[in-house]
Amino acid sequence: MAGRKQFDVDEALRRAMHVFWRWGYSEASIDRLTEGTGLGRSSLYATFGDKGTLFRKSLQRYAQTYHPLYDQALTGPHPSPSAVVSAYLRVTLNRIADPAVPDGCLLTVSATQFPALDAEGQAMVRAMIDGLRAMLEQALLAAGADEPEAAELALCTLATNKSLAVLSRAGFSSEDLATVAAAAARIPERPHPPR
Repeated sequence: MAGRKQFDVDEALRRAMHVFWRWGYSEASIDRLTEGTGLGRSSLYATFGDKGTLFRKSLQRYAQTYHPLYDQALTGPHPSPSAVVSAYLRVTLNRIADPAVPDGCLLTVSATQFPALDAEGQAMVRAMIDGLRAMLEQALLAAGADEPEAAELALCTLATNKSLAVLSRAGFSSEDLATVAAAAARIPERPHPPR
């Protein structure tokens, strides 16, 4: 049929997401994107627009795939803030262990290449990170942390999440990554002042 695309657009986007995930924005050349998606340049541009637009669509696809897993893991009740941290980092470890996807995290590799992104890409990366931080804070509050503690633990958990992604790309073993996650979840109980 004339004008009908002869490929699966959703599958092409999934493959483009993996190219950005593996190489990062800077190294995800058009040649790598065409090879990774199986599309010619003209089909790639006609379907997804320029590289910046394709990156943002890939990042959105990544968030739609993985952020609900974090949301589900943080849905309580959790008996303690430590249990929240553990549940969150377990999702990270499971994603890292998945042999069907590149090492690390697309959001993390994108954050490390922040200066190379256009303004829209930078805003999207920051908004996604801030969204995960807010999600963690709410779960920590629900698990009994006070506001300062929830803010601090959310930031530290997010930092641990990002460091796990970086370490996995550097070839650290799953045992090493699990050790980092377990240590991060060992939160000493803080005495709360009487109200």
